[in-house]
Amino acid sequence: MRSVYFTPMVLSSVGVSVVWTRVLDDEGPLNQALRLLGVADPPGWLSDPAYALFSLGSNVSWQLLGFCVVVYLAGLQGVPRELAEAAAIDGAGPWTRFRRLTWPLLAPALTVNTVVLLITTFKIFDHVKVITNGGPGTGTTATVAFTIMQEGFVENRQGYASAMAIVMLVIVALASAVALRLLQRREVQL
Repeated sequence: MRSVYFTPMVLSSVGVSVVWTRVLDDEGPLNQALRLLGVADPPGWLSDPAYALFSLGSNVSWQLLGFCVVVYLAGLQGVPRELAEAAAIDGAGPWTRFRRLTWPLLAPALTVNTVVLLITTFKIFDHVKVITNGGPGTGTTATVAFTIMQEGFVENRQGYASAMAIVMLVIVALASAVALRLLQRREVQL
């Protein structure tokens, strides 16, 4: 099962994006299935600004899910069985054991996942470039990294793109430091 969940993570972002672009196309398999189910006018997953960002986010989430699952699974394997057995003997039900024992012991895994995903979301470029090219329209799905690359290599404004990249670096570093501090404080309090 670990391999099944982790496989999307090791696949190329561009390859995954090409496949999802075909699936979510207006005449793709998803809309064809919706038509078979009786939906007369299925949404334009990539062409409608109301759905494009959701579709892009679903693609990225699907690819990153494996990483999160593996980190949480490692955290769950780190929960001592003796503590769970002791809690059960003391009369704690499954929900209480999860809330009072398992979830607090998963705090380090939550910290790792939160910080890694925070950094990853700031640097998403390839999915946006392949799936929507920043559209539909003007910048509906354009991320910071996509905008930096567009400014530097399409608009040929390398100085401006470099300045944007430095600002992004500072924002990511500050956001990561704040998240790390808050989440590590939660770990210490337990």
